[in-house]
Amino acid sequence: MDTTNIANVKHFLMDLQDRICQALEAEETGAKFMEDLWQRDEGGGGRTRVLSDGEIFEQGGVNFSHVAGFSLPPSATAKRPELADREFEAMGVSLVIHPRNPYVPTSHANVRLLIAKHKNEPTIWWFGGGFDLTPYYPFMEDAVAWHQTAKAACDPFGTEVYPAYKQWCDEYFFLKHRNETRGAGGLFFDDLNEWGFERCFEFMQSVGNHYLKAYLPIVQKRKHTPYAERERHFQLYRRGRYVEFNLVYDRGTLFGLQSGGRTESILMSLPPVAHWQYNWHPETGSPEAQLYETYLKPQNWLNL
Repeated sequence: MDTTNIANVKHFLMDLQDRICQALEAEETGAKFMEDLWQRDEGGGGRTRVLSDGEIFEQGGVNFSHVAGFSLPPSATAKRPELADREFEAMGVSLVIHPRNPYVPTSHANVRLLIAKHKNEPTIWWFGGGFDLTPYYPFMEDAVAWHQTAKAACDPFGTEVYPAYKQWCDEYFFLKHRNETRGAGGLFFDDLNEWGFERCFEFMQSVGNHYLKAYLPIVQKRKHTPYAERERHFQLYRRGRYVEFNLVYDRGTLFGLQSGGRTESILMSLPPVAHWQYNWHPETGSPEAQLYETYLKPQNWLNL
């Protein structure tokens, strides 16, 4: 790995941010992403792009960052304490899209490269990322199509990749205090370096490039579905779970905060509106109950 490798990754990530923002704006009638360029005192900076109050997307954030620091934060070294004293360089694209219509799922994606350096030891690098879907109302065909696209992103890299990273996603996006998954899952991977730099980079590109292929067809199919106050109320209640996960468990959020990152860019993943209700339970036999019974538990969506 050399400066050319790093430059190629950065070019891909910035282009990915551009393409995703352009595709999401194309679904809107007028709302556009606002761009906020920022610098970090310890090193690096980024481009935060946020779309607010759209007809289709109530809020969406698509961030690119490339930062450096003197020591990796605890969230990055919890399982690798030997890296705690290393300088680091991190770059990635992270996005969360919160649609207005309750029948359109929330989606999240992230692809990243981390580099840990020590003057007396070899440089260590690894890729990570994935994408996952958080529906509010259950549509089996949407969950299946999402996972078919996730599998297509993985298939060129081995038949074992999708099952492994699908399971990792189910285990990672899990709210232990609620005993439920955040949603219908997708892909999650981290610490990927065993294939060599170029092959790992190709995989990260595949995951990043398949996000729009997975999400846009669902948006286009559901964005004009009629809904009423009941569905909106449930959407806001379930958004509360999203907040709980991001603030309690999400390693990306913790990495950003612990490394002195830009708070506004880190917390753009939170929904603009959410609410909590004491001891609420869905009505038996309702669509809301179906979400809990099937879509908030790990499932074999492709019957593999």
